[in-house]
Amino acid sequence: MHIHILGICGTFMGSLALLAREAGHTVSGCDANVYPPMSDLLRAGGIRITEGFDPAQLDPAPDMVVVGNAMSRGNPLVETVLNRGLPYTSGPQWLAENVLHDRWVLAVSGTHGKTTTAGMLAWLMESAGLQPGFLIGGAPGNFPVSARLGGTRFFVIEADEYDTAFFDKRSKFVHFRPRTLIINNLEHDHADIFPDLAAIQRQFHHLVRTVPGDGLIIANGDQASIAETLAMGCWTPVQHVGQHADNALRLGSTGTAHHLSGFGLHQAVLDSGMPGAHNAANAAAALLAARHVGVPLKDGLRSLREFRGMRRRQELRGETAGVRVYDDFAHHPTAIAATLEAMRQTDDAGRLIAVLEPRSNTMRLGTHRQQLPASLDQADRVWLYQGPEVDWPVDDLAMAISDGRGQCRDDLDRLVSDLARESRWGDRIVIMSNGGFGGIHQKLLQALESRQETEA
Repeated sequence: MHIHILGICGTFMGSLALLAREAGHTVSGCDANVYPPMSDLLRAGGIRITEGFDPAQLDPAPDMVVVGNAMSRGNPLVETVLNRGLPYTSGPQWLAENVLHDRWVLAVSGTHGKTTTAGMLAWLMESAGLQPGFLIGGAPGNFPVSARLGGTRFFVIEADEYDTAFFDKRSKFVHFRPRTLIINNLEHDHADIFPDLAAIQRQFHHLVRTVPGDGLIIANGDQASIAETLAMGCWTPVQHVGQHADNALRLGSTGTAHHLSGFGLHQAVLDSGMPGAHNAANAAAALLAARHVGVPLKDGLRSLREFRGMRRRQELRGETAGVRVYDDFAHHPTAIAATLEAMRQTDDAGRLIAVLEPRSNTMRLGTHRQQLPASLDQADRVWLYQGPEVDWPVDDLAMAISDGRGQCRDDLDRLVSDLARESRWGDRIVIMSNGGFGGIHQKLLQALESRQETEA
């Protein structure tokens, strides 16, 4: 079967494409913006990518068109599919019907940390010999791909609450029918489709309704928003994890060290290889989920030490002229603050510089603009980019950042040149965006190298 995927370079759709290819289908796709790491993974998997939405790519017609949720009415390819009566479906529905229908699904949900937690969980199960299938919205360091069918009935999936497609406005995750469900945290996000937190809680309640009574829900026990959601109705056993004393698995910290107690553990050292309390919480949830499928906590703790992290999560992209450039997938003030706090806790004495592109739908709308200045407190300097699609003056945010630490640019090349000129030996530059950011990482490294050659 020939499957053509509209919006193939999105993290979910790209991973789905890899699964379809592994299952023996001929897979092609298109997108408006083609950039790494997903484009690299797709090409390595033998999948042909077309940039743009020219209807000519539907000749000859594929057997099935899988429509990504970024596609809307008016898109020339969408209109051609409808006018010609071509068979089409959504990504979540195709996945549910062709991959997940007979699997033990372990779903990782929540506003933050889904990708990292899913990567950790897949690795814990792999280390235990369970050979899980997985679909992760990113590139895990312990695996060469972001998705695979696996060798057993177990399947780990990153479960997103965003809507499914232009013709299916349910959240993606209601298609997945998990037997093991992680709810990491719950805040207001995706303001383009959810007016408030209550609307998101309603979707999570729908997800909870799909978990069988002999399954397991692993929930952050420290968040009132999750307790409120479960109080709407829950028919499945729940194990709570968090810092409060009444959690079944308790997470504690001493300085930058983290430990776990509960389920036979007492102050057991937790080392995920990734800094920050938020990553410790991700790891604790992954350990409990792996335990549900037979991986003892002590075995999981040992395997966790070998976890190699995720691309685009505090990922070092390069070092030039004594300046290290990191990439981080930032989309929400809470995530921004957690990333910067984790990096501040390391022993490095140099400056910590944040470079932020407010690119997500919620960011572009300015929903969290009042919270953004505080989320950037840990940075010594802040550089902001006013992209063409941002609906509010980002320069206002720069002026709201204390002590004159903030600057804004609306020209990417100027941002790169100014940042390279101001950088100095020992700086750590964290570039935060949920997109490709115009290739800023490589541009900055090249600018730093040119500066070094000029000064030599």
